[in-house]
Amino acid sequence: MSEGTPWCLTWGIIYEFLRVATHSRVFPQPLPASQACRFLGALLERDEVTILVPSARHWELLNRTLGELHHPAGNLLHDVATAALMREHGVQEIVTADTDSLQFP
Repeated sequence: MSEGTPWCLTWGIIYEFLRVATHSRVFPQPLPASQACRFLGALLERDEVTILVPSARHWELLNRTLGELHHPAGNLLHDVATAALMREHGVQEIVTADTDSLQFP
């Protein structure tokens, strides 16, 4: 992601980063929470970064997104929430290594 290119995060993604980055079963030397927060703080201070938050349309878009999936359940619901937020804000592209996101048009 180049400087000046707008990009978005959600609170769910921020919390997921904190969960993984500080988890001793994921990393042999996980980050202390304070260091993980400093990393995020530097990102969130950038002018091109926006945090997507639910609007009045969120429930409608969440239900529509759930209706497009064969069997939405479990961990996929985190991705459903992200997809619904992206739709609310007109975000059409996601950068992720999570293949579950391929289920969303």
